[in-house]
Amino acid sequence: MATIEECRSALEKLADNMAGADGDVREAAALDRSLSCRITDLDITFVGRLRGGRIEVLDTLQGPPAEKAQIRLTMSGDDLVAMVNGELNFAKAWGSGRVKLEAGLRDLFRLRTLL
Repeated sequence: MATIEECRSALEKLADNMAGADGDVREAAALDRSLSCRITDLDITFVGRLRGGRIEVLDTLQGPPAEKAQIRLTMSGDDLVAMVNGELNFAKAWGSGRVKLEAGLRDLFRLRTLL
Protein backbone atom coordinates (compact mmCIF):
# COMPACT_ATOMS: atom_id res chain seq x y z
CA MET A 1 0.00 0.00 0.00
CA ALA A 2 1.36 3.43 -0.99
CA THR A 3 2.17 5.84 1.82
CA ILE A 4 1.00 9.45 2.16
CA GLU A 5 4.50 10.60 1.15
CA GLU A 6 4.47 8.41 -1.98
CA CYS A 7 1.05 9.78 -2.94
CA ARG A 8 2.17 13.39 -2.41
CA SER A 9 5.28 12.65 -4.50
CA ALA A 10 3.10 11.19 -7.26
CA LEU A 11 0.93 14.32 -7.27
CA GLU A 12 4.05 16.49 -7.47
CA LYS A 13 5.33 14.41 -10.39
CA LEU A 14 1.94 14.72 -12.11
CA ALA A 15 2.06 18.50 -11.55
CA ASP A 16 5.55 18.65 -13.10
CA ASN A 17 4.41 16.54 -16.08
CA MET A 18 1.42 18.80 -16.65
CA ALA A 19 3.51 21.96 -16.34
CA GLY A 20 5.93 20.64 -18.96
CA ALA A 21 3.23 19.59 -21.43
CA ASP A 22 2.45 21.47 -24.61
CA GLY A 23 -0.28 21.60 -27.24
CA ASP A 24 -3.73 20.20 -26.44
CA VAL A 25 -2.62 18.74 -23.11
CA ARG A 26 -1.31 22.09 -21.85
CA GLU A 27 -4.48 23.84 -23.03
CA ALA A 28 -6.72 21.28 -21.29
CA ALA A 29 -4.80 21.60 -18.04
CA ALA A 30 -4.88 25.42 -18.13
CA LEU A 31 -8.08 25.54 -16.09
CA ASP A 32 -8.36 27.41 -12.81
CA ARG A 33 -10.41 25.07 -10.62
CA SER A 34 -10.48 23.74 -7.08
CA LEU A 35 -9.25 20.15 -6.98
CA SER A 36 -9.40 17.24 -4.56
CA CYS A 37 -7.76 13.84 -4.77
CA ARG A 38 -9.25 11.37 -2.30
CA ILE A 39 -7.05 8.37 -1.47
CA THR A 40 -9.50 5.76 -0.27
CA ASP A 41 -7.15 3.21 1.33
CA LEU A 42 -5.39 5.90 3.40
CA ASP A 43 -8.63 7.79 4.18
CA ILE A 44 -7.04 11.12 3.23
CA THR A 45 -7.78 13.84 0.71
CA PHE A 46 -5.30 16.15 -0.94
CA VAL A 47 -6.96 19.49 -1.67
CA GLY A 48 -5.68 22.30 -3.83
CA ARG A 49 -6.06 23.98 -7.22
CA LEU A 50 -5.46 23.23 -10.84
CA ARG A 51 -4.12 26.54 -12.08
CA GLY A 52 -2.08 27.51 -15.10
CA GLY A 53 -1.48 23.89 -16.10
CA ARG A 54 -0.16 22.93 -12.68
CA ILE A 55 -1.58 21.17 -9.62
CA GLU A 56 -0.98 23.05 -6.37
CA VAL A 57 -1.58 20.87 -3.28
CA LEU A 58 -2.58 23.21 -0.47
CA ASP A 59 -3.54 20.79 2.30
CA THR A 60 -3.95 17.14 3.29
CA LEU A 61 -7.14 16.29 5.18
CA GLN A 62 -8.17 13.23 7.11
CA GLY A 63 -11.25 11.70 5.49
CA PRO A 64 -13.37 13.39 2.84
CA PRO A 65 -13.17 17.16 2.39
CA ALA A 66 -15.82 19.39 3.95
CA GLU A 67 -16.33 21.28 0.68
CA LYS A 68 -16.82 19.73 -2.74
CA ALA A 69 -14.06 20.69 -5.19
CA GLN A 70 -14.85 21.56 -8.80
CA ILE A 71 -12.69 18.62 -9.98
CA ARG A 72 -12.68 15.51 -7.80
CA LEU A 73 -10.52 12.40 -8.16
CA THR A 74 -10.97 9.27 -6.05
CA MET A 75 -8.68 6.23 -6.13
CA SER A 76 -6.36 4.06 -4.06
CA GLY A 77 -2.83 5.24 -3.31
CA ASP A 78 -1.35 2.37 -5.32
CA ASP A 79 -3.46 3.33 -8.34
CA LEU A 80 -2.34 6.98 -8.10
CA VAL A 81 1.33 5.98 -7.98
CA ALA A 82 0.91 3.42 -10.81
CA MET A 83 -0.96 5.93 -12.98
CA VAL A 84 1.65 8.65 -12.59
CA ASN A 85 4.46 6.15 -13.24
CA GLY A 86 2.79 5.06 -16.48
CA GLU A 87 1.94 1.57 -15.20
CA LEU A 88 -1.85 2.17 -15.15
CA ASN A 89 -3.79 3.69 -18.02
CA PHE A 90 -6.09 6.42 -16.66
CA ALA A 91 -8.83 5.92 -19.26
CA LYS A 92 -9.03 2.17 -18.61
CA ALA A 93 -8.94 2.66 -14.83
CA TRP A 94 -11.67 5.29 -15.08
CA GLY A 95 -13.78 3.09 -17.37
CA SER A 96 -13.50 0.13 -14.99
CA GLY A 97 -14.32 2.22 -11.90
CA ARG A 98 -10.90 1.95 -10.26
CA VAL A 99 -10.52 5.71 -10.60
CA LYS A 100 -13.38 8.18 -10.26
CA LEU A 101 -13.30 11.61 -11.89
CA GLU A 102 -16.11 14.02 -11.12
CA ALA A 103 -16.40 17.50 -12.58
CA GLY A 104 -18.79 19.72 -14.46
CA LEU A 105 -19.63 18.66 -18.01
CA ARG A 106 -17.59 21.45 -19.60
CA ASP A 107 -14.54 20.59 -17.49
CA LEU A 108 -14.89 16.88 -18.32
CA PHE A 109 -14.82 17.70 -22.04
CA ARG A 110 -11.64 19.74 -21.61
CA LEU A 111 -10.00 17.18 -19.35
CA ARG A 112 -10.71 14.27 -21.70
CA THR A 113 -7.76 15.39 -23.85
CA LEU A 114 -5.53 14.55 -20.88
CA LEU A 115 -6.69 10.94 -21.11
